[in-house]
Amino acid sequence: MDILTVTNLSLSENGFTALHPISFSQKAGQKLALAGESGAGKSTLLQLVAGLIQPSTGTVQANGSRVRGPQDVLVPGHPGVAYLSQKSDLPQFLRVEQVLRYANKRPEAEAQAVYELCRIAHLMPRRTDQLSGGEQQRVALARLLLGAPQLLLLDEPFSNLDRTHKRILQGIIEELGTRLGITCLLVSHDATDVLPWADEILVLHRGRLVQQGSPETLYRQPVDEATAALFGDYNLVHGAARRALLPGKRFKKDTALLVRPEQLRLRPADEPGPVGTVRAVRFMGSYWEVEVLLAENTLRARTAKSGWQPGDEVSIALAAGGGWSISA
Repeated sequence: MDILTVTNLSLSENGFTALHPISFSQKAGQKLALAGESGAGKSTLLQLVAGLIQPSTGTVQANGSRVRGPQDVLVPGHPGVAYLSQKSDLPQFLRVEQVLRYANKRPEAEAQAVYELCRIAHLMPRRTDQLSGGEQQRVALARLLLGAPQLLLLDEPFSNLDRTHKRILQGIIEELGTRLGITCLLVSHDATDVLPWADEILVLHRGRLVQQGSPETLYRQPVDEATAALFGDYNLVHGAARRALLPGKRFKKDTALLVRPEQLRLRPADEPGPVGTVRAVRFMGSYWEVEVLLAENTLRARTAKSGWQPGDEVSIALAAGGGWSISA
């Protein structure tokens, strides 16, 4: 059953099209993410879905009824749909317990479960202006969850958090579906936020939907270079090297072979494959990055061990299933 259906939704203002017509649906329980660079239209789309902005065309159906924009209703928003922005926007100088008591629509036992899930029970006596940014965000999330929404819209929820508070909030969002039965639609520009979490990702570029699919599909088979860049490091292999890495594959003149660094294998120079010279070796913590200079390309590979030194001659091979042809 679809909890959300978006049909031909667009937004144009003062002759500028912020969002071209877009259609998609989300099933109850499905973890859906919107990805794209800054200015791609992600937050605009989420606010349209929430009913906070009036669309130029199209409709949004949530929980079986139409979401109406601010021109159609006195108070923007839609029953059963909650929107968490990048800023917590909590009332100032109130104690956390006061803020949450005013918002609560759940029985006491359920409310306590929300506080436990959001890791905020110990914050109840403190004022909102005494909380860190991460604590404020968790309290803001709890306030929304106390309203018992069916659909939660998360607009860059990790953008202003340090690593520790980000990890905590990621764990909370991961548990929302299983513990509270809430469906989430999450916006982020950071691949590490969406790749391990989402069931499906929609990629926006300059207000257009350019690709939709599973995290693995978008990572391994991006539709273009801009999409590839969203989800991690990559190499674009041109000329003879692409044919040497994938013998037998026919490439069009204007295409390149897109390869993720971990899909490359470095071997002694006398083994089959294009031969290059190691230009740099960098320790990255959990892996080593080796930069190899070829006649027409400079490639970066990831290895579990250093093994190589600048100036070494190496042969490069492609891991099974690696590489994806895209327009150059």
